[in-house]
Amino acid sequence: MFDITYTLEGVEPLTKAMAEVGHEISYKGGRAALRKAANLIADAVKRSAQRLNDPDTAEQIFENVAVRWSTKKFKRSGDLMFRVGILGGARFSAGKGGANPGGDTWYWRLLEFGTRKMGAHPFMRPALEQNAHAAAAEFIQQAKKAIARAVKKAAKGKK
Repeated sequence: MFDITYTLEGVEPLTKAMAEVGHEISYKGGRAALRKAANLIADAVKRSAQRLNDPDTAEQIFENVAVRWSTKKFKRSGDLMFRVGILGGARFSAGKGGANPGGDTWYWRLLEFGTRKMGAHPFMRPALEQNAHAAAAEFIQQAKKAIARAVKKAAKGKK
């Protein structure tokens, strides 16, 4: 339905350092750093979804928030990507997601985007918007740590 893209500015020194350190750090360390950033967003989505929770039902949207590695994107382009979403996806049919930890929460997108008869109660988009800078800062901090470890390891290997 929509695609949200954020561009990080000011990370040119980081990308140069990653290119110098090599393949291992850009994938192994970069993936770990990106996962930590995605987990920050996922935690914010969980907090937002808890506010929409109906205690009278067995379904819990916040328990179905998941962070997944995008293998397809990585294999096609070599880009690192994690997705934050709701287990069960955006299917229209109820009753197929009962095995998820939070039950069958197929209706989450109806809350997020609204319908003709019901206004939207977004919980994912605001969580992303409010925590994008914190996630970017976490990514940069974790990537710097990974680079420092790789440089230290490379220096030991040269001696």
